[in-house]
Amino acid sequence: MEDFTKEGLVVVGVLGGIASGKSVVARLLAGETGVVLDADALAHEALADPDLAARVGAELGAALVDDQGRVDRAALARRAFSEPEVRTRLEDWIHPLVRGKILAGLTDARDRGRGPAVLDVPLLLENEREHGLTGLCDFLVFVAVDAARRDRRAVRRRGWEPGEVARRENTQMPLEEKMARAHHVITNESGLDELAERVREVLAAEGLG
Repeated sequence: MEDFTKEGLVVVGVLGGIASGKSVVARLLAGETGVVLDADALAHEALADPDLAARVGAELGAALVDDQGRVDRAALARRAFSEPEVRTRLEDWIHPLVRGKILAGLTDARDRGRGPAVLDVPLLLENEREHGLTGLCDFLVFVAVDAARRDRRAVRRRGWEPGEVARRENTQMPLEEKMARAHHVITNESGLDELAERVREVLAAEGLG
């Protein structure tokens, strides 16, 4: 795999639990000159492809696709997190597409002289053997928020049932392990201004301030 860090592009990986504010931190890290490569957004793009939507309906159930041939992402997510075999099949279809888009985004950022390039990839560590993206990162930032606060955020902002965050995270690497892998830890519990200041401190520590 191409080593973007040797060609002048700073690559940052963002870690943290569900509803911790990783996407906000990613945007702050990227700033005005950088770029965020959002795996969730890229996965949504992949699911919007008619061919993949048809495959979901044919192999995972017609109830997951509406009359216009669009994937019901909420219903698919519920199936994926409750049925490991469904999650595995879905990942086999989507992950290669997302990985390709991320690598293309890194190439574009390097060629256009943009940076830093921030990877907002929920399973960055869990799937590192598969995608190899972690090894491209110059440093990793963990966004820390207590579990109760994150659960309330998910209920309020995503319409999830209480306890859904913990249920989904039970299928992922423990947060303590992710935090231990990070080069920097940012706590996101005191508002946007405080969060932005913490991000500036990280960038300054890495010589990017």
